[in-house]
Amino acid sequence: MLGNLKLQVLSSICQIIDTALDLEKALAEVLRILSETLSMKRATITLADPENERLAITASHGLSAEERQRGVYELDEGITGLIFQTGKPYVVPDIRREPLFLDKTGSRHLERGRVSFIGVPITSHGRCLGVLNVDRLFGDEVAFEEDLSFLTVVATLIGQFLSLNEKIKAREQALVRENLSLRSQITREQRGPYIVGKSQAMQDVEHQVSKVAPTKATVLLLGESGTGKTLIARIIHELSGRKGHPFMKVNCASIPENLLESELFGYERGAFTGAVGSKPGRFEDAHEGTIFLDEIGELPLGIQAKLLRVLQDREFERLGSNTTRKVDVRVVAATNRDLGELAERGAFRPDLYYRLSVFPIQVPPLRQRKEDIPVLLNHFIDKVAREYARTVSFTPRALSDLTLYDWPGNVREMENLIERLVIMSDGERVDATFLKPYMNQNPSQTSLHQPDAGGLPRSQGISSLKAMERSEVLAALRRNGWVQYKAAEDLGITPRQIGYRIKKYGLSAVIDHEAPTTPHRR
Repeated sequence: MLGNLKLQVLSSICQIIDTALDLEKALAEVLRILSETLSMKRATITLADPENERLAITASHGLSAEERQRGVYELDEGITGLIFQTGKPYVVPDIRREPLFLDKTGSRHLERGRVSFIGVPITSHGRCLGVLNVDRLFGDEVAFEEDLSFLTVVATLIGQFLSLNEKIKAREQALVRENLSLRSQITREQRGPYIVGKSQAMQDVEHQVSKVAPTKATVLLLGESGTGKTLIARIIHELSGRKGHPFMKVNCASIPENLLESELFGYERGAFTGAVGSKPGRFEDAHEGTIFLDEIGELPLGIQAKLLRVLQDREFERLGSNTTRKVDVRVVAATNRDLGELAERGAFRPDLYYRLSVFPIQVPPLRQRKEDIPVLLNHFIDKVAREYARTVSFTPRALSDLTLYDWPGNVREMENLIERLVIMSDGERVDATFLKPYMNQNPSQTSLHQPDAGGLPRSQGISSLKAMERSEVLAALRRNGWVQYKAAEDLGITPRQIGYRIKKYGLSAVIDHEAPTTPHRR
């Protein structure tokens, strides 16, 4: 009779394998079958959460929603943690006499009399994924061994459900990554948010962005002010699965400290003077989207602890409230300060620094990628032309000054400069004389302070221009896999002209050293 009952249960469980994609529904159905067919009063399926490194109840029977929510364990806590760590079953004849039985759910504190408890590991391919815990199945007239052997078979079927679900999710994620890659390509082609510049440094940044955007990883953008970190944060959001959800920007340096906490996490009525109602914070507004925390190095220490909790547990409380709120938010942070050095001085929490540094991206200053200056100038000229319905261009000498300039304010300074020039210039052609007063003066930039009639010291100007041209040719060759005719097209010159420049600047030795051996280099 008992054998037929077991077969009936196992057969019913096997028939729900087609629901494995909806994991919680499938697991809840397994427990329902056990409850309706056998003498099981309550049961839980507790699975490992790799993100939080904890065990949490995923499906249950006989527990209220509140009791289930309390069922969270450290990986080595209580009987559940012991089973997970050892991969071996555990039998408790009487939970009142078992110190390892924690009853964290609180579901058995009103029970009278003896309650027996059995837990078995849920494994797949030799890896423990979670724990199946139940009260007695067959009653006292049946030996514990009978319960144990049957539950082991059930746990094996659950392990197969989990394995199948993981494989389906992995295939889905692969399709999502492929979709995002195509979206990235289409975005560039359709001139959506994109990184302007062909320098190797910015190609490296673009490569890192394309890798991290589809993931859930926290990103830390490092670099001087004005290098375009906000744009890169926006691109990460646009290329992620969160594209259709909010992108919230918060400048941690621009909001007074006494208001920043309520701005980020919200507040309840009466939390402070003037709080006449409740208001959600930026984290709640960004639910299922991305929040960009600019100037994160300016975040006060008190708020850093609350941010750390959001990063670790995805939960927080509004100001003036004890209610814990859950959010699903991807964090992208940016700073122009050395957070490691701030952490050493005690001005920034080391644990928060390490949490933020999951995927750091260094955004180079404009002076380190001068080959991008011409294309950036054209980009901003086109942008301002659309806004003001007029355009400007530069004389060769003015363009040389702009290229040799170190741009202490980086890309933001360039954008502002182009806008001022469009507003102030009377004609469409800007020369070096008109340009000079609008550029930040820097004593180290001799080219702008000691001009001859042409705007540059003759020997220095010629030398600098030669160095710049050599660098441009070399960069074009690298970008185009050392194929000379492609590099020539990239630079807008003929193959003969690029051959002359390679000879003129002694680049043959560099090509022989760096380029792969191939008959198609020319």
